[in-house]
Amino acid sequence: MPRAQAARLDGTNPKRMAVLYMPNGVHPDMWTPAKTGRDFELSPSLEPLRDLKDEIVVLTNLWNQGSRGGEGHYVKISGFLTCTTITKTLGVDINCNGVSMDQVAAKQVGRQTPLPSLELGISPVSTGVDKNVGYTRVYGSHVAWSGPNTPLAREINPRLVFERLFRASGPQGDTAKQDVLLLDRVLEDARELRDSLGAADKHRLDEYLTVVRSLEERLERASRPEELSWKPRVALNPAEKPAGIPKEHAEHVKLMLDTIALAFQSDTTRIATFMFGNEVSNTSFSFLEGVKGGHHNLSHHMKDADNLRQYQLINKWHVAQYAYLLRKLRDMKEGEQSILDNSMVLFGSGLRDGDRHDPHNLPILLGGRAGGRIATGQHLSYSVDSPLANLYVSMLDAFGTPVERFADSTGPLPGLLA
Repeated sequence: MPRAQAARLDGTNPKRMAVLYMPNGVHPDMWTPAKTGRDFELSPSLEPLRDLKDEIVVLTNLWNQGSRGGEGHYVKISGFLTCTTITKTLGVDINCNGVSMDQVAAKQVGRQTPLPSLELGISPVSTGVDKNVGYTRVYGSHVAWSGPNTPLAREINPRLVFERLFRASGPQGDTAKQDVLLLDRVLEDARELRDSLGAADKHRLDEYLTVVRSLEERLERASRPEELSWKPRVALNPAEKPAGIPKEHAEHVKLMLDTIALAFQSDTTRIATFMFGNEVSNTSFSFLEGVKGGHHNLSHHMKDADNLRQYQLINKWHVAQYAYLLRKLRDMKEGEQSILDNSMVLFGSGLRDGDRHDPHNLPILLGGRAGGRIATGQHLSYSVDSPLANLYVSMLDAFGTPVERFADSTGPLPGLLA
């Protein structure tokens, strides 16, 4: 029996879904494999996935129509998982005009685990206004939106992520109940403060209260474990708690990916998003041999051969981190299957060529079989400007949370579902 078919027949293991977002696009000539179908060869940027070729799908010619016409980066990133057009603003009335794909799934199955979803990143939320394009930089820090005005807060400290997973998988004593009482006091004080604020500050406070209410709901669930018919599939070892945020960027990324794997292995959550960096991130990649400079600066290569060479090395490094997570999930066994067999891990960017801010033909990869629902081991190329939303319709179907339509979708992606 084929491996994918065997995985589909065993419905005892939960499905997981993760999204890994890479800022600043890719070297377009080094990304797409020359051949399509199952007989494709990996491109130079995808070389780190050689031993995982049968576990992935390369998807070509998808784009997010909602990002059409938006200046710079911000429309591309904040609409990456919503496939909508964000409202242009300097910061008071942020609005993505949709709900992100991951949260559509979380709202249907999130109550089956202690944490409905996990949002992770590397950099703090950017603040201020990008005067070059007239957008608040907050947009560049989020891909996960629980509502049009509510970007989900990301955790960037691996130690705090571990502690959250540990507490969620087994609350100690009345800790969760005490936290709920504390948040109740915060909400009461905030409501009293609201009456004395102006319109703009009231809007900001309302956004804050929305986040607090979401946190309060999660804590209330944790304080009543008897109401959640859930047990951790693997116990967390407190001795494995990370020390904190490391100085080295590469180590920081690795630890955050480890927490996703741990969250999936323990079944503390089944949905996660991770941002390698905020959009317009200029993280220095001088730790890579042959690279001297920041990511965003090199993405504006101006077709300079040496800039393109360095840009491609940074792309390849990100793909290698994606491969690291896929291997880690592949090595985590669940009976005769692996966690990767029962997962979907999306990797992509809201831009193609960072120099042109090009939203066409996005660099998109999907790893894992989703319990046998994803036909991996192929390069699928679609007609030019096929909706990215069609991928999300397919993923939500494979995840067990189907929708008739998502944003500008026209149907599932042909050839992706097994």
